Formats: sequence, C-alpha cells, structure tokens
Amino acid sequence: MIRHVVLLRWTPEATPEQHQAVVDALRALPEAIPQIAHYRIGADLGLAEGNANLVVIADFATVADYEAYRDDSTHQHAIATRIKPILATRMAAQYEFDPTAD
Repeated sequence: MIRHVVLLRWTPEATPEQHQAVVDALRALPEAIPQIAHYRIGADLGLAEGNANLVVIADFATVADYEAYRDDSTHQHAIATRIKPILATRMAAQYEFDPTAD
C-alpha cells in the first residue's frame, strides 16, 4: 500500500470559513475518486506552536492509484480553488507500508 501524508499551513489572513471550505472539498474526494482506499483529514489541535493547520492522510493500493488521485480533476480543482488561495506552506511524503504489519 502507498500512504500519502500532507501537512498544510494557512496564511494568517485565512478565515475559518476558508478553512472549512478546504475540509469540505477534501472530504468529498473519496466519493469522487474510487482509487482512494482510506482517507483521513484532521485539523491541528493547537497543542504546540508552529504546527501545520491541517493533515491529510490517504492510502492507495498501488502507485498508479495514488497517481490517479494526484492528477484527478476534482482533486486538482480543490487544490486550485480552496487550498492555494490560503496556503502558506505545504509538506508531503508518500511511502510504502504493509497494512498487515500495523
């Protein structure tokens, strides 16, 4: 399996409504993109200074499934219209894991 982890930090000017619009757009993706095996989104709890504001964790059966998600027009639209307008920083990593080893 492939796990895709993204950490997003918003600009100081970003509003709570914009934050929620990102979450809403991302939560719609599993229904729109069948290659997503598991999908989790979480807002930071604010327990440590300097953390990211939002984490996305998505699992895929294959690299091809991840690439289909990455390039999907619904996903790209969410990035362009919801995320990029309020994005200060983004970090991501993809790694292979064995779901039976957890």
